[in-house]
Amino acid sequence: MRSTRRTPRRTTLRTAAVVVGAAAVLAVPVGSAFADSSAGAAVAPGAPVVVRLADGAVAKVYKTGPNRFEADIFAGSTKLDTLVSRGGGVAYGRSDGLRVVLQPNGGVTSWMEGGEKSRPKPKPKPKAVAPAPVRVVMPDGRIAKLAADGAGAGAGGERAVISLPDGEVLGAIDLRHPSAVHDGWTYKLVRDGERVKFVVIDGRGGGSSWVYDFGSGKLVETYGVGAGAGARAGAGSGGLR
Repeated sequence: MRSTRRTPRRTTLRTAAVVVGAAAVLAVPVGSAFADSSAGAAVAPGAPVVVRLADGAVAKVYKTGPNRFEADIFAGSTKLDTLVSRGGGVAYGRSDGLRVVLQPNGGVTSWMEGGEKSRPKPKPKPKAVAPAPVRVVMPDGRIAKLAADGAGAGAGGERAVISLPDGEVLGAIDLRHPSAVHDGWTYKLVRDGERVKFVVIDGRGGGSSWVYDFGSGKLVETYGVGAGAGARAGAGSGGLR
């Protein structure tokens, strides 16, 4: 059985903290034992959870606040150091071949240098999924497909593709090239505060216009020649089909 007596060299545990998502990884060669603990699920304010580490030392894990955990590392009666995880950060320490990681949920992982355990890698963030395009049938009979990138409407990735009813694409506009004209009809993307609107103007008929909410495709305003300042669309009118 391995002796847990410490040599005079081992009096402190060198520690560091990293934010989850950092690229640095602690390389570990193959050949020695490691120990895992899922103590994080059981750590609560008050009494500590005791975790035995890979070399026989122990970690006493405390929850000291919201998203904050501390682990006191002991070799026998000697306190080597304290690891602190706060705000979703990972804390790790090393001493004489022992590697200890305090995870953001209070869990502790330890191994001896030469073991088969590497520092835990953060889970990748899920990729943003772009919403499905909104289909609008415009007053001129043409079709507009309004689509935003994964950040959603209002984030700067808005795009409108204009096509004929048979699917033939006539062109596209975005916030960098926000307008296009075809057969006297003008199509525009307009930023209104944090919102984006899609506007259709009948240049041949005197300038009547229709304004659609980009995110939903619903007709929200109409302006007719000689109608004054314009009118809100009634409940029965809508451009989304």
